[in-house]
Amino acid sequence: MQSWLILSAAIACEVVATIMMELSQSLTRWRWVPPMLLFYLLALLGLALALRTLEVGIAYAVWAGAGTLLIAILGVIFFKESMSTVKVLSMLLVIAGIIGLNVADSLARR
Repeated sequence: MQSWLILSAAIACEVVATIMMELSQSLTRWRWVPPMLLFYLLALLGLALALRTLEVGIAYAVWAGAGTLLIAILGVIFFKESMSTVKVLSMLLVIAGIIGLNVADSLARR
C-alpha cells in the first residue's frame, strides 16, 4: 500500500513538473526551470522507490498513463487546449489500460 502512495506522489510531481515546463515556454522563462527539474527528480525518485515492491511494468504503466491522462485534462482546463471525441475516447482507453494491467496483475498472483 505504501508503494502505491509513493507512486501517487511521484505522478503528482511529474504532473507539476510538466505544467512548469509549459509555463517555462520551452525553457525560455528561466524562473520555472529549477523547480521543474526538482519536481522531475522527485518524480523519478518516487518511481524508483515504488519499484522496491511493485513490478516495473505495472508501476511504469500507471505512472506514465496517469500522468498523461492528468496532463491532458489539465491542458484543456488551464491552457485552453482543444477537446474532441477522439481525445475523450483516448483518455478512456488509457484508463482502461491501467485498470486492465492492474486486474491482470492481481489475477496472475492467484
